[in-house]
Amino acid sequence: MSLVGKKFPNITVDAISHMGDNLRINVLDEAVKNKKKVVLFWYPKDFTFVCPTELHAFQSALGEFEKRNTMVIGASCDTNEVHFAWLNTPKNNGGIEGVTYPILADTTRNLSSTLGILDIEAGEYDEASDSVLLEGSNVTFRATYLIDEDGKIFHESVNDMPLGRNVGEYLRLVDAYTHVQTKGEVCPANWEEGKDAMSADRNSTASYLASH
Repeated sequence: MSLVGKKFPNITVDAISHMGDNLRINVLDEAVKNKKKVVLFWYPKDFTFVCPTELHAFQSALGEFEKRNTMVIGASCDTNEVHFAWLNTPKNNGGIEGVTYPILADTTRNLSSTLGILDIEAGEYDEASDSVLLEGSNVTFRATYLIDEDGKIFHESVNDMPLGRNVGEYLRLVDAYTHVQTKGEVCPANWEEGKDAMSADRNSTASYLASH
């Protein structure tokens, strides 16, 4: 079920800073109290393959997000200790040394299960243990949430494990949503900052289509 248009879940999660400080972060509170947008991106596991490329890509774009009054938060189900070990592993050894935004450690899976982004499903009933055995990795897919200053989700997307994200698309979406907020216009397909937008009416759409 899509969460777009709804408030982000009001759940506090363990996290760690790049300095090794143990934190407790509530993403909804971060957005509302700081009056900032938030990009929250989930990845499956620390010390894997596609994941570090994404964490470094978000780090490289961190300044661009900050210019847009947007916080970046990473997240997985690994522990703070594993996060910190990875943060202290050099880039040339597959690590994320140099990443400076906080990383959630959703070890309880309270938030990720509420969001519905875990690779898990019920399997067959096992009579011997009187339990249902689960199937799947029980880690998150590559889910991304963009949250506005009121805590409302205005974008969500989920990639399968092998598919890395295009960080530039999230910058574009933040720009588009900010344009809607400030100008009251709507953004057509492939819109980028500086391009024409439209009023939300039939005449404006017709005019736009005729000139593009």
